[in-house]
Amino acid sequence: MEELFPSPDQRLEPGPAAVSTSRPGPDSPLAARLRPAEWQEVLGQSSLIGPAGALRDATLGGNLPSMVLVGAPGTGKTTIAQLLARSQSAHLVAMSAVSAGVGDIRKVVAEAAVRRRAGQRTVLFLDEIHHFSRTQQDALLPHVESGLLTLIGATTENPSYQLTGALLSRVQVYDLQPLAEEDLGQLLDRALADEERGLGRQHLGLDSAGRELLVSRSGGDARAMLNALERAAGGLAPGGLVTAESVRRALAGPHLLHDRAGDLHYQILSAFIKSMRGSDPDAAIYWLARLLEAGEEPSVPARRMVILAAEDVGLADPGALPLAVAAQQAVLLVGMPECRLPLTEAAVYLALAPKSNAVYRAYTAASADVTTHLSLPVPLHLRNAVTARDREHGFGQGYQYAHDDPEGLVGHGHLPPELGDRRYYVPSEHGEEARLRDLLERIRVRRSPK
Repeated sequence: MEELFPSPDQRLEPGPAAVSTSRPGPDSPLAARLRPAEWQEVLGQSSLIGPAGALRDATLGGNLPSMVLVGAPGTGKTTIAQLLARSQSAHLVAMSAVSAGVGDIRKVVAEAAVRRRAGQRTVLFLDEIHHFSRTQQDALLPHVESGLLTLIGATTENPSYQLTGALLSRVQVYDLQPLAEEDLGQLLDRALADEERGLGRQHLGLDSAGRELLVSRSGGDARAMLNALERAAGGLAPGGLVTAESVRRALAGPHLLHDRAGDLHYQILSAFIKSMRGSDPDAAIYWLARLLEAGEEPSVPARRMVILAAEDVGLADPGALPLAVAAQQAVLLVGMPECRLPLTEAAVYLALAPKSNAVYRAYTAASADVTTHLSLPVPLHLRNAVTARDREHGFGQGYQYAHDDPEGLVGHGHLPPELGDRRYYVPSEHGEEARLRDLLERIRVRRSPK
């Protein structure tokens, strides 16, 4: 990649609650040794650091803005922060928001004021910034706003949920993407060839199946892939071959990109639900497997299927809800891994079931009337005449007992008169609701005024 920014030598000194930014030694993990030291070594993220990248414009003329870098693990957030600070000849203080406190921020601010008088700016790299509380974020605000600190935050979470509006308004937000397979392949080649920082002195080979496993199972996480390569190569003699089998042993399990509370959690759940709603059983099975194999609690997709059975299938297939509830109960009864099968069965059934959201629309319309009209009185003919006083006031008069009619139908309505002949439930023409539509029309004809 073309070098975008000047890179003068600079010592990156760790601050309180520090994240180390010094060059790793020979005993450091392979991923740490191969961390890019120059822009041209950075793979991927061309939309940010390429010739037309947003960060190229942001740093021209030395005007580095405060920012938050958002991305999955192993996408280069720390590396880019270090290179940005170095490109500006700034003093970099790197901290972890997990362990840093307001006292640490005060110390950094005091030292930054001294450096400013000496003509040097301070960049504060705050890893895992989403762990900072509102109070801690507020402590940063005046110093970010005044320019005393240039903040570079890093997070795997959606900053719109985790950061205060005041802090967000003072930073630029940049999204980093997982590394593509081509980028990961280049990184593997670099790791095997680099004699100074990589495994080049061992002259190791890597068979094609092992290479494919490392790339495909990394989930776009460069750090995870290099750690697996290092484990797979451990103990090999010079000139040895890293095989698919050794890679498989090094990969304790699939490295699936997933979180249980962040954006990706909800994105995969959304894809799962929409696949069933869209009658795509294959996609529904895939997204269900993505959830379960990543360690998601099986009760999570089970609950969503119960909701979908009522909301998106409804009475078009009255068997959908009992089946979804049965799958949820199976999760409680047998647990993982066996509950994967009833969950899959339910997902396929719901995907192929006829669809109707008539029940959902009916309740939504009824609830709107309830909140609009508040407490309409119960019609007199629907009130129980328990006492003599009730009967004097006309309670129960005109009420028709459905079982007295051969068809079980009555000629009066049951809504408050103020709502007239309001219709909330409008069946679709799908599945069982087509029959219900005809039945409901007969009922409504019977109730119509003669």
